[in-house]
Amino acid sequence: AAKAVTVDTYVHIVTTQAKAGNYTRAMAQEQMSVMNDAYAALGISFNTVTIDVTVNNAWATAAQGSSAELDMKRGLRQGSYAELNLYFTSDLAGGLLGFCYFPKSRPTSKDLTLDGCVNLAGSLPGGDAENYDLGYTAVHETGHWFGLYHVFQGQSCSGPGDYVSDTPIQRIATSGCPASQDSCPNATGVDSIHNFMDYSYDECMYEFTSGQSQRANALYSQYR
Repeated sequence: AAKAVTVDTYVHIVTTQAKAGNYTRAMAQEQMSVMNDAYAALGISFNTVTIDVTVNNAWATAAQGSSAELDMKRGLRQGSYAELNLYFTSDLAGGLLGFCYFPKSRPTSKDLTLDGCVNLAGSLPGGDAENYDLGYTAVHETGHWFGLYHVFQGQSCSGPGDYVSDTPIQRIATSGCPASQDSCPNATGVDSIHNFMDYSYDECMYEFTSGQSQRANALYSQYR
């Protein structure tokens, strides 16, 4: 079996003045419990080092690639490239649930600063993001941090897809929680609607595959 991996994790809750107090340390702790449950099958666990709470209107509304994002991370990010920073922002711009940075072979100092995952705070367990309030947004985004692509990567029924052989080729992102879906009917297997690397509702997703586990562990040891 692969060597078990423990990832030191720093959790940052960032809200606007208007939403101060809406997202608690207890919710962040529950989030880390969800993370540990989801990644247990991959031999990966998360050790929560610190949880901090910040009120900052500019940071709480920051979009990916903005100067506010860089400012926030310069102020809050901790640890090495092998350690995970999770940001939960109350008013993430663009209607997104989250975004994250993939591992790079030669990260610059700016790459290190930006590294980690930004999630809508409402996606925390018990949060107020309808259909996305069980904590699986952070599980999904952290998948990207480990180098996992969406199961619908490439949005095509041909090509390499997500570079994982045991997730059937899938052309579209899943929305909601369909009974079943097969966007590439001529290829083997049905869509991975229950996979954490799809876009299904939280209540619909509950698994990674062994191929995803192999990829995540290999890329973590190689790049992080």
